[in-house]
Amino acid sequence: MASGPALPLVERPSPPPPPPQASSSRRTQTTVTALYMIAWISSSNCTILFNKWLINNAGFDYPVLLTCWHQLFAAVVTQILARTTTLLDSRRSLQVNSRFYLRTILPIGLASSGAFVCSNLVYRYLSVSFIQMLKASSPVIVLFVSWLWGVAEPTGGTIVNILFIVGGVVLASAGEISFSWIGVIFQMSGLLFEAVRVVMIQVMLSSEGMNMDALVGLYYCAPVGAAFNLAIAAVTEIPRFNWDHLVRTGWVLLLLNATAALMLSVTSMVLIGRTSSLVTTLTGIFKNILLIISSVVIWGTEIAAIQIIGYTMSLGGLVYYAFGYEKLLEGSMVATVWAAGHWDRWTASLPFGKTSALSGALYFNENIDREDEG
Repeated sequence: MASGPALPLVERPSPPPPPPQASSSRRTQTTVTALYMIAWISSSNCTILFNKWLINNAGFDYPVLLTCWHQLFAAVVTQILARTTTLLDSRRSLQVNSRFYLRTILPIGLASSGAFVCSNLVYRYLSVSFIQMLKASSPVIVLFVSWLWGVAEPTGGTIVNILFIVGGVVLASAGEISFSWIGVIFQMSGLLFEAVRVVMIQVMLSSEGMNMDALVGLYYCAPVGAAFNLAIAAVTEIPRFNWDHLVRTGWVLLLLNATAALMLSVTSMVLIGRTSSLVTTLTGIFKNILLIISSVVIWGTEIAAIQIIGYTMSLGGLVYYAFGYEKLLEGSMVATVWAAGHWDRWTASLPFGKTSALSGALYFNENIDREDEG
């Protein structure tokens, strides 16, 4: 088949370099985002380790009351911020009436409360490291809830990917030395409540044609969560509450703990607004690995080899789920080009250039081979 006439090649002029002010602004934004990522990792890990220590080591074995205290503290702080700053002025655009409150605020607040309560109760039964391994199944639960709500249609490839993540979680569970079914049930219930909360925010607010950022959501939902948690604690923990435990723990530690929990909510809100979900996912993976290491260092948690294999499988499946094959392939190619460029620059800086580096490597390998033969 004859080919058509060749089109003339027109060399496009390269785009002009960005002005210095724009480049400086981008660097500043990148630096600020990186600081927020560090703050989110620090506040999240601090809150988790702090809660675990208060419940297991400090003698404040009241997980529901601790959650109630976090919600009450958040409610008071957001009320103060609403009256003294402009951070929550977006709430004025929401038409909050009884219908909106009962159909949106109340269900989201109850789901948030359930997630927080289960997340604190699990510290009684499971190690921090195993909890993070179970959290790798979070995308599975979110996808399942989204499918039930009719907002997602999983493909065959997605299902295979999800099963791979689940297989890794099962392997990690099989290797857990201090396994507890009660703890696993609490953890999976917490993930289920959290998935329901996320999907409800997506579905209910979009159906109302509204947009609610996390700080405004905390302003409305924290009082609901505090009241619900107090009702649960009135049955489960207040009858056995001992004031000596509160005195021994101290208000200073409880205030620091509630501040860390509030900082976690704020930094996660800002991070989601400044980055993509992929960056947040990868940052979360790094955060969970740090938590596992911290659990081993602080509490001497034993981790079996099969758990490392299972968790690695889950993380691999999670990364693939977040990026997909094409982006991973593109990223590997970019990394290869970057490594080759650095290698070329390094070898060019040697006294005899790249040839000297390659000759030295070949000479070293030949000597090793001769020694092996001898």
